[in-house]
Amino acid sequence: MSDVRHVLVLPDRDAAEEVAAELADRFGVAEEPQLVRDALAGEDDAEDAQWLVVVEDAAGLLDPAALDAFAEEYEGWLEKP
Repeated sequence: MSDVRHVLVLPDRDAAEEVAAELADRFGVAEEPQLVRDALAGEDDAEDAQWLVVVEDAAGLLDPAALDAFAEEYEGWLEKP
């Protein structure tokens, strides 16, 4: 099975950090998720940046629907591949 990467899109850094911390507890994610600032196209204002939480799922065990619902708790969503 090929590696699966899930990308959760969050509205701000605080939400992204909370989600990243909660992933291990809620989903048993062993590898530290990667946080990435994603400035919206054409926007220079840092306040308009979304944050991405990138989760490596080498075994393909994470349920995308559950991850999407989890991200929604923080006003975010799971990016569709």
